[in-house]
Amino acid sequence: MKVLILGGVAGGATTATRLRRLNENAQIIIFERGPYVSFANCGLPYYIGNVIKEKKNLLLQTPKSFKDRFNIDVRIKNEVIKIDREKKEVLVKNLEDGSEYIETYDKLVLSPGAEPINPFRELNSNKIATLRNVDDSVKIREYIEENNPKNVVIIGGGYIGVEMAENIKHYERINVTIIEKNSHLIPPLDRDVASIVHNKLRDKDIEIILNNGVKEIKESKNIFNIILDKGEVKADYIILSIGVRPETKIAKEAGIILNSKGSIIVDDNMKTNDKDIYALGDAIEIKNYITKMPDYIPLAGPANRQARIVANNICGIDSKYNGTMGSSILKLFDYNLAMTGLNEMTCKFQNIEYKKIIITPFSHATYYPGANEMIVKVIYSSKEKALLGAQVIGKDGVDKVCDILATAIRSKLSIYDLEDLELCYAPPFSSAKSVVNVVGNVIENELNGLVENVSWEDVEKIYNPYVLDVRTPKEYSFGCFDNAINIPVDELRENISKLDKENIIYVYCKTGVRSYIACRILMQNGFKVKNIMGGYSLYKQIKEDRLSIEIDD
Repeated sequence: MKVLILGGVAGGATTATRLRRLNENAQIIIFERGPYVSFANCGLPYYIGNVIKEKKNLLLQTPKSFKDRFNIDVRIKNEVIKIDREKKEVLVKNLEDGSEYIETYDKLVLSPGAEPINPFRELNSNKIATLRNVDDSVKIREYIEENNPKNVVIIGGGYIGVEMAENIKHYERINVTIIEKNSHLIPPLDRDVASIVHNKLRDKDIEIILNNGVKEIKESKNIFNIILDKGEVKADYIILSIGVRPETKIAKEAGIILNSKGSIIVDDNMKTNDKDIYALGDAIEIKNYITKMPDYIPLAGPANRQARIVANNICGIDSKYNGTMGSSILKLFDYNLAMTGLNEMTCKFQNIEYKKIIITPFSHATYYPGANEMIVKVIYSSKEKALLGAQVIGKDGVDKVCDILATAIRSKLSIYDLEDLELCYAPPFSSAKSVVNVVGNVIENELNGLVENVSWEDVEKIYNPYVLDVRTPKEYSFGCFDNAINIPVDELRENISKLDKENIIYVYCKTGVRSYIACRILMQNGFKVKNIMGGYSLYKQIKEDRLSIEIDD
């Protein structure tokens, strides 16, 4: 059996090595048009920021290591330029000498990846960069170190844009600005959680421009004038992080079926409309694991899993890819941000019934030094009693909490299963009642009618809401919701007569724990109450973000 693989890195390289482990006698050839067949794609921003010091640390495998260990023929700087499905052959161009040659195949694997979107190619400037491979990261780092730009503008505030902002900020004296046409950074986040990201970046003196697209870029005397929908920004150096598009021109020309956005359509076995051609990675349309609808989620983890499935199927082991949830994590200076599954925007757009909770627990037992507050937002279905998605942000334990919630979604655990999970505990690592257990407890309380939770956005939509702050007077003095009444939870019973039974009372504390206790006291005394999720901790973040946006405008 002869298998040709178009593209290396996560998808192609992993497919090749799995194939070899399954079939020692197969002839396996990888074609990679770049100089590196396997590199740490997700590490590129950290090389630019000099966190990863040496370029060699990004290189995972070489053509020689592939040959020595796996007997795989890797041909770097060789590009497949045409596929002839009828003859089962490809036309390859050697990019070093320009020569062309033909290779036949029994099975063909397409792993071409996705290319950065660049609507400003006509400027043809070495001071406008995109990031896709090792060479790109080397050029960006060299330019910054050799030219010391004063003002770097990043256009696009997704994962890469935010990671680039952090890493470029490691260089002293550089002003960094992120321009994002949408209302918040990191699109998979909801707007309330994104407020924390915005505030953290501003704390590090990174300017954020939101709700403002780029119309035009003009260059004059080595300075760029970036024309926005509203206003202008000047820059010495620009990094485009607008997004990516699947690089599937060669597949389209060969008659491989694509969707309207150019992604290759594959079945559950990763097979295209040609029974002998498979595709994977950032070039394909995937099925959303939760909604079961077509989606596009380019991530390294799914690409690696798809690679194993492709190799299995080529070797006669029936394997199916069940979809992508979008589990991901992002480092943000001393904070970590993780997410999985659906957010509110997706639920609304696809008319999915959902509810949400927001809790602000600590990463481990508070009596043990170093406990840090995190914010956990969970989207769930009250009808199915199941999780739909989660967003977690904090300094410690973020990956652990989000990974457990992602596993719960994947395993179709119910809300009640979360309460019953037995997870590792010692004071330096967790609390006896883990964050995940608390998520289950809070949702169960709501499902059983013990409390009704509302968001700050819900409260702000109400004309003159009747709001009760159950924090201490000292906490109240440092900031509160407008016109909130302050009665500490420990003094609530003896002051209960001061409250109006005719009104719905919206209750909050710092994190949501004391306000829940207050709600239970009041409900059992005949009051109509609602608990404000996330407490004042979240409200303060949202309010600070809004004020900053107003000042910027």
